[in-house]
Formats: sequence, C-alpha cells, structure tokens
Amino acid sequence: MKKTVTILGSTGSVGLNTLRVIEEQAASFCVAGLAAASQGEVLRAQIEAFSPEFVFIKDETLARRLQSEFGGRLKVFCEEEGLRHFASAAEADILVAASSGTSALLPVLDALARGRRVALANKEILVMAGALVMESVRKNPGALLIPVDSEHNAIFQCLQGQPVERLAKVILTSSGGPLRAVPAERFRGISKETVINHPKWKMGKKISVDSATLMNKGLEIIEASWLFQVPIDAIEVLIHPEAVIHSMVEFVDGTVLAQLGVADMRLPIQYALSFPDRLPSPSSMKLDFSGTGPLTFEPPDEKKFPCLGLAYEAAKQSGSAPCVLNAADEVAVHAFLENRIDFTEIPGVIEKVLSSHRVVENPGLEDIQSIHLWALEEAERCCQAC
Repeated sequence: MKKTVTILGSTGSVGLNTLRVIEEQAASFCVAGLAAASQGEVLRAQIEAFSPEFVFIKDETLARRLQSEFGGRLKVFCEEEGLRHFASAAEADILVAASSGTSALLPVLDALARGRRVALANKEILVMAGALVMESVRKNPGALLIPVDSEHNAIFQCLQGQPVERLAKVILTSSGGPLRAVPAERFRGISKETVINHPKWKMGKKISVDSATLMNKGLEIIEASWLFQVPIDAIEVLIHPEAVIHSMVEFVDGTVLAQLGVADMRLPIQYALSFPDRLPSPSSMKLDFSGTGPLTFEPPDEKKFPCLGLAYEAAKQSGSAPCVLNAADEVAVHAFLENRIDFTEIPGVIEKVLSSHRVVENPGLEDIQSIHLWALEEAERCCQAC
C-alpha cells in the first residue's frame, strides 16, 4: 500500500526534491497535501502533477484563486485557517517538514502526537523546542522523527543497530561553504550573490547564508544533540570540502562509521520516507569512487566564522538560549539579504541579542513562543542600529 505524504514547504529546495523522489518512487508514495508560503504558479503546477486533496498557501487571494480553479477536487487552506489545520486535515502517513522558519512547529508536534512519521528538514524546530519535540517522540507510540538534513541523516544511518550508549563522538562534516577560501578581510561589503553561491548544494537563500557564516553547522550541533541525545562536548565539526562523507560517528572502541554519497538531497529524503527499507535509486544518485579524488579534512576557523562559536555557547547554555540564537540569526540574515546590514554585522547582531537575554532553563511551549517573538523584535532593533 502506498504511504501518503504531506509536504510543508513544497516549493522550496527540499520540497521540490521530495516531489522528485515521490515521482521516482510512485509505487511506494503519493501526495496527500502540499503547503507553500508563496510561489502560486509553482504550487499550481504541483497540484496538477500530484493531485493532492489538500493545499495550503499563505496568501488568501492566491488561495481563493486555486480553490476556484480546482473546485471540489481540492480543499485549499490559507493563513486565516492556518498551517496547523491544513496539516491536521491532510492526516498523512508521513509529514515532511521542509519549510524554513518556525511555522512548522505546531504541525510537527501534532503529527508526532498522532503517532505519525515526521521527516524533518527544518532545523529551527529542534533548535528552539528540542525538549518538547523529543518528549513527544518518546511518549507517543508509533511516532518517529527521521532527520532529512544530509548530516543528521548520515548519523541516523550510522547508528542503526548500534547501542547509543557506546557512542563516543558525533562528527559533523561541512563543506566550508562558499567563503571557505575567501580571506576574512574581504568579507566586508561582500555581495549576497557571492554569499549564496554554495559550491556543493543548491539551497534556499537563508540556509545558503547560514552555510557561509557556518551558523548552519552551529544549528546542526544543537539539532544533533537533541536527536541523538549526546552532550555538546561530544559533537565535533570538521571541514570536508569534497562533501562526500556526510557525517561520521565514533564509538568507545575507536571505530568510526561514516556515511558517504553524492551531494544530492534525494538520497536522505528517500531514506527518511522509506525507512527501514531501502529503495532502488537512479544511477545519478550513485557514488563513483573513481571520480571522487582525495578526501580532505580541516578544523573550522571559529575566529573567521564567529557564528559557530556563538552557536556552541548557546548550545551549552541550553534552555531558551538556542531559541534566541535561532530567532536573532533569522532576522540578521534577512536584513543582510535585504541590504540593510553588512555580512560582517550578522554575528554582532546575534551576540547582542543573546547577551540581552536571561536564559529560561526549562521553557514550555508558551515560553518558547514568547521568547521567540522577543528575540525577533530585539534583533530587528539591533539591525536598525547597525
């Protein structure tokens, strides 16, 4: 029987790749719901190609237009009804959380509460509310959280059949982003076109900027800590420009297991959808060892990329600090993309917001939502003062 899939963020990079996987594995999966913030024409084409029963688009005018065009065969939700109601109505076997930002938090918690599988590509959810999400996974029978990020998906695969208590270290690999070889003195005034031009992955603008600052890796440290229940001090970052090894785990006896593959998001997405099975893949998703060349590694330069250090510090403070880190980064990155602050001012904004926050040790859902809004507003004030 086909598994039904709902995708939050269907018009983004991960959403598009998820639909490619579903198309390639049509005997195993079908689409129940599609959600997008905008890009109405792209969403319209997806509706025609995959025939979902439920659709969400934030803009009310676009929602009315789609409802009128597709009539009774489709139920269209917009911001007025909310993403949470859309995801609940779709009631799919698998929820793919591929949207950026924090809007997917409540739909993810709802899906886990109903004992569903969540394929998680959204870092912000675990960064801001890791304790709540993992508690929901533990207490709801059938609930399953599988990471889609290539690094965390790699760790998830390496740990299959291995006792977690024998895990000594998690090693997150990073390509180093588009600025790895650019001297720090050239960062001031650097164009956003240069910053978002990732050498290995085709991603959205926000995550591309996070990759350039290494904040993306910092958020992954926090995410890995929650997913695999490992202390922050046991998570190491290594720069690996070739992006062939997607991450590694070291066990107490010194054995290291690594997951290797091509830089194609379809691989971790397909595994997250099909787990515990493995489905045949197109030849383009197969690694050709004869063409990989040497594999190199180097430690990250935290002086050159201070966002990584800020993330480590927030992770060690724990509590509400990661939530503040995530919100401040979100605002600072968007301000850079809108040409309101310089690239070099991003870490300064984040640091100022973190230093203004008194950490709450065990925040509940309402605390997290309130602190998130405060951090967004505080970061905006800092950007305006730059």
